[in-house]
Amino acid sequence: MSENKSIWLEPDEQVAWRNYLRGSARLNAQIGHDMLENNGLTLNKYEVLVRLSESDGWSMRMSDLADDLIHSRSRLTRTVASLEEEGYVVRETCAKDGRGRICRMTDAGYDLLKSLAPDHVRSVRTHLLEKIGHDDLITLGRIMSTLLEDPATLD
Repeated sequence: MSENKSIWLEPDEQVAWRNYLRGSARLNAQIGHDMLENNGLTLNKYEVLVRLSESDGWSMRMSDLADDLIHSRSRLTRTVASLEEEGYVVRETCAKDGRGRICRMTDAGYDLLKSLAPDHVRSVRTHLLEKIGHDDLITLGRIMSTLLEDPATLD
């Protein structure tokens, strides 16, 4: 931070920051509520299945999955354990080094994901896209990708 900059946010910066915090919390709560209410699954579990569906062999190293989701290792372990009990994923030893753990989505997990996706997309459209529009959504995505360029761990 430059020496001549105040340690405080300017009033308009403070309003923008607070709106970001409240808006992102509300959006996550609304979409999470829709997922749980309509499908009985948490948004965290849904996002694990989404990430796995986009990976080779529907599997990812647990540490990479945690980093991708911006979750702590312990939080991801609890989420994956629950999905495993439900039969939607399995955890396996990493064949490459024998030390790491791999999370792999099962056929049942993929079937569940396919059945949930239309409701999830509808929720995103209702709570975000219809309110801010396509162009602002693309701008928001670009802005957020800038924040993701500097990875940090939560552990």
